[in-house]
Amino acid sequence: MAFYDLSKPEREQLVQQINQTVFNDISQHNITKIYTYFSDEDTYIRKTAYLAIGKIFYSQPEFQVRIFSVLKQLMQSHDELVRQTVVNAAGEIGKFHFDKIQSFMDTGLFDDHHRVRNAVIGSIKKMGEKNPVPVLAWCRTYLNHPDKEVRREICHGIELRGRTHPQDVLPLLKTLEHDKYKRVTDTLIHVLGQIAYKNGCLKTVITHLNSWENTALVEKALDEIVDVHHRYKKFAVLSQDQAIDYIDKNYIVK
Repeated sequence: MAFYDLSKPEREQLVQQINQTVFNDISQHNITKIYTYFSDEDTYIRKTAYLAIGKIFYSQPEFQVRIFSVLKQLMQSHDELVRQTVVNAAGEIGKFHFDKIQSFMDTGLFDDHHRVRNAVIGSIKKMGEKNPVPVLAWCRTYLNHPDKEVRREICHGIELRGRTHPQDVLPLLKTLEHDKYKRVTDTLIHVLGQIAYKNGCLKTVITHLNSWENTALVEKALDEIVDVHHRYKKFAVLSQDQAIDYIDKNYIVK
């Protein structure tokens, strides 16, 4: 039975059971039951297990060395679900201790399976929100990587930080403005749209875009920004017409 097929009391009981079982495995230098949870087909079972790892890491620091040992063992699994969940668990730790889990992100970014690589993107998002300085510094090192998929994934990963602090990610995004690959520039345009609709963000984005050289790409980004203000009109600070008016007055046409 899937996690959300259970009643709320049953779900709460299962979460407590998973938390205790994960703790027991770690305290006994074991990975058997953790492996079972990490490989479960149910997303919410895996999530509960990796959140349990994060809770133990912060609440009982005496187990931190054991946790890293467990995660390193599990990262060698042939099961992509297990490796994906390891990266997600590492992402919980990286919210405050990125230096301790950077190697998991380095490895996961080049994993053969998209689920694991997507877990890196998700982890960058949640870590960048809480711990932006080392996370963004790490991201910067990959923005000129020869593999276009790596560049695209990093671009996507810094989106969430950009939604509230566009000034932090715009210099990184600018390094991709002349990228030759459409998948990369399409993601870049998407991210520029996503970081421009919240309070004060449009001004920051437009000011920065005035310094970009790739006029054709910027024009596509402006179209995306305008469109986002319509698609997300319930969440955008400005209406679409107000966004258009602001861009017309403040973007310097080259």
